[in-house]
Amino acid sequence: MKLTIDWQGDVRFVAQTPTSHTVTLDGYPLDGQPSAGPTPMEMLLASVGACTAMDVVSILKKKRQNVTGYRIEVTGERGPEGVFPRPFVKVTVNHIVVGEGLDPVAVERAIELSDTKYCSVAATLRDSPEIVSTWSVEGA
Repeated sequence: MKLTIDWQGDVRFVAQTPTSHTVTLDGYPLDGQPSAGPTPMEMLLASVGACTAMDVVSILKKKRQNVTGYRIEVTGERGPEGVFPRPFVKVTVNHIVVGEGLDPVAVERAIELSDTKYCSVAATLRDSPEIVSTWSVEGA
């Protein structure tokens, strides 16, 4: 999988995904200027939450559970400010599943399967993949 990220000025970038979607990423608002999009760290938490949510909904549908609402709250705890880098030291994913007659055992199992078997984002964070940087300089 390959995507591109193009600089838009300041610390604003637009990511183009292989599925032809774009996402604007920005830093925290400075000098009263509005932010044009989430920060990369916010997107990382969103990716964990969305990945597991997709798994859980799919598994619960297969288990014939009548899910009528579903929200995930993802909390990331980072290292101390001023000490770089500031990686997440803990990520908590809270699932709020709504529906009539939901089987708590089925919900628990769906979350467990996502967490231990299916969610590629969580697995990637747990496995600490090698990151390789390459570079080139092009003329204007």
